[in-house]
Amino acid sequence: MENLETITRLVCQVAREAGSYIRKERASFSVEKVERKHAHDYVSYVDKGSEQMIVKALRKLLPEAGFITEEGSAGHTDEQYVWVVDPLDGTTNFIHGFAPYAVSIALCKGRQIVVGVVYEIVGDECFYAWQGGGAWVNGQPIHVGKSEINDALLCLQLPYNSDAYKPVITRLINHFYGNVGSIRMIGSAAIALCYVAAGRLDAYAERYIGQWDYMAGALIVMEAGGCVTNYEGDDYFMEGDSVIATNGVVHQDLMSAIRER
Repeated sequence: MENLETITRLVCQVAREAGSYIRKERASFSVEKVERKHAHDYVSYVDKGSEQMIVKALRKLLPEAGFITEEGSAGHTDEQYVWVVDPLDGTTNFIHGFAPYAVSIALCKGRQIVVGVVYEIVGDECFYAWQGGGAWVNGQPIHVGKSEINDALLCLQLPYNSDAYKPVITRLINHFYGNVGSIRMIGSAAIALCYVAAGRLDAYAERYIGQWDYMAGALIVMEAGGCVTNYEGDDYFMEGDSVIATNGVVHQDLMSAIRER
């Protein structure tokens, strides 16, 4: 296997190529081509086409690796390396022509995330990190912000599992609204994580999401100096369905609010 920096830069190329395909298809996209996976959870031929492109390219790059993919076009058994792929994070945004939406690709080795790449298509921003190499966007280093909770910009997302999550998000908004800088909901877990890494957001929290949603972005946050845990506060979050990512300064504030009953 080549070194992680080289692999990361090659994955950036793969993500950008998939992003070009998605951008081209968006220009002539029709809502009639959308399929419903679950209530309010959508997929289109664009998600599937992007995933097939990415899997084909990554197989050439690292033939010995397995896959965890959102649309299930490839799988894994006991491979040492596993790619975790979201071919179009923010599909609902994409359908409506509402930025951001992104390609997200991570490479894991056992219990470690070693490469993370997220390409935000509308803004043409490629966020990336490799283990021990810092975090970057379009060749420029990025780092988390330093805001305290009273000035923090929080991203509190709304997952598809509305019945289960409604009590939690209602509690979080009641707790923070009026007591922080402001609150946003942007519709892409991968990009929310990258915005924390770049200091554009100070914290992000979401539950009922898949590994493909958060794996790449989580590494980018950690390499940018931030803190990532699950809702229970464990820093091994890779097999769960919840993520809290912050600048580190406000992490306990968010954890405390989530744990309130």
